[in-house]
Amino acid sequence: MTEALRTLFISTPGTSLGLDGDAVRITSPDRPGRHLQPLVRLDHLVVNKGVHVSEDLFHRCSEDGRSVTWLSQNGKLLTRTSGRQTGGARLRIEQVRAYDDPARRLALARAFVAGKLHNYRQLVLRIARDRQGGDRELLRDIAADHAATLPRLREADDLDTIRGLEGSAARRYFQAMGVLIPGANPGRTRRPPTDPVNCALSFGYTMLEVATRGAVDEVGLDPFIGYLHDVRPGKASLSLDLMEEFRTMLVDRLVITLFNKKQLSERDMETLPGGEVRFTEEGRKAFLSHWSTARDRMWHHPVLDREVPASTLPLLQARLLARHLRGDTPTYTPWSAG
Repeated sequence: MTEALRTLFISTPGTSLGLDGDAVRITSPDRPGRHLQPLVRLDHLVVNKGVHVSEDLFHRCSEDGRSVTWLSQNGKLLTRTSGRQTGGARLRIEQVRAYDDPARRLALARAFVAGKLHNYRQLVLRIARDRQGGDRELLRDIAADHAATLPRLREADDLDTIRGLEGSAARRYFQAMGVLIPGANPGRTRRPPTDPVNCALSFGYTMLEVATRGAVDEVGLDPFIGYLHDVRPGKASLSLDLMEEFRTMLVDRLVITLFNKKQLSERDMETLPGGEVRFTEEGRKAFLSHWSTARDRMWHHPVLDREVPASTLPLLQARLLARHLRGDTPTYTPWSAG
């Protein structure tokens, strides 16, 4: 059990959560006795498959607008409930209008990818300062490629070109993972992840998706109508759009740091017969602890021109996106680390 930033994480299979007055009653096989967590301290519950949530607690969370998110044992997002919808219909009408307008949709897709490319470049350059010789030159070359892609992104006049530029930049970045984390496998493997670094990245991205989905819901936007990602049944496209700005600095940076400082290792993972690598119970708890700490880290927000905690970045950007869609600002500015 981990509680941080108004979110309760429960990952131990066999744990039961029930309602006890105005508190969550937690009964866990690895912690004898009954434990209570006041609901007033919680905005979100994140539970793994195998954790039972009682019907009365589920209904109470729904009534209060408190989200409940279920994850698989390897960290894949299974489902999420958020209670009553917030926000006005007018905002959602403007969201659909922007989707139906090719020029506006392209502008938003460019913005999400531009934020991602800028943060790729910033992280790679930071790590390059601590590398020597050929490794440093490789990272600087990748950063230069990302910088050169930005003008091409501004000139892209269709979604396929924008997605192609993003995909090429991502492949170049992940091919250098063995330099960013010495000894790591190059490239990105997922569905399923087949090595410890990709396991941690996938789990971190799931945590980030939980955060961005919560931000989109809170502002009153429709999470299923995005601009960069395809609109498909059951796919929270707008949440995935918003994630692009944060993947590098909020997840990749954390994973790189944890492995390079030996705070995560292969001992925290297990390999299943089919080759999938996933966290052990203790490894998952360790990652969630580090994730919670990282969400307290302060980052500069260029639009607001002040320092804000990482945990608030998705909500701030969702609000800026809503302002743009309503016509209060002419453009949407993605978050980028300075």
